Amino acid sequence: MSTMRTKLPTDTWVVATWDEFIQTIEDPAYQKAKGYYYNGRMRVETMSVGPDHAKDNGIIAIAVTLFAALKNIPLNCLDNCSYRKTGVRECQPDVSYYIGEKAQMVPIGTAIANLDITPPPDIAIEISDSTLADDKGEKRLLYEDIKVAEYWIVDVQQAEIIAFEIISSGGSRRITQSQILPGLEMAILEETLRRSRQMAHSQVVAWLLTQFQP
Repeated sequence: MSTMRTKLPTDTWVVATWDEFIQTIEDPAYQKAKGYYYNGRMRVETMSVGPDHAKDNGIIAIAVTLFAALKNIPLNCLDNCSYRKTGVRECQPDVSYYIGEKAQMVPIGTAIANLDITPPPDIAIEISDSTLADDKGEKRLLYEDIKVAEYWIVDVQQAEIIAFEIISSGGSRRITQSQILPGLEMAILEETLRRSRQMAHSQVVAWLLTQFQP
């Protein structure tokens, strides 16, 4: 039975019990994989991360943190942190943020963040190179149910950001400016991505300083 579990398809959503999901992601063969579980299905992503994905991940994390620092907004950034509602759902966004009063509620320790005892992040970001359709579809529903405040998708191929505000009563809506980081325009972050294709990150940060400071 365990052999069948380890052979469950990866990089796609497959029907699986919670126990099958846990056994799969705890298999040493998937030590570097990303795990998602939602609505009785699991997705284990084993695709390698290329330079474009890694660079976009880095510059977006820097840009958002820089904006918060200059605006004196408390913020904590987590890279590839897994969040788990035991038996129900799990996700592993590329970048996530706890902001404002929740900055001090950021999970600590080496274990997966337990959503039974800690609040979800305010912003969850997926850096999307080869997973764009899923990031805009099933994962968006997953983050709606996790009840992050905002969910952003970075389209690596197009250097675009598709951002959603999660509505407390259910669903989500597209936004062009962050609602939880007022004044942070998606257009600025998209220009940041484009500049990072041609310039060193340090030069891009120097440009961002001119955009974020009064």
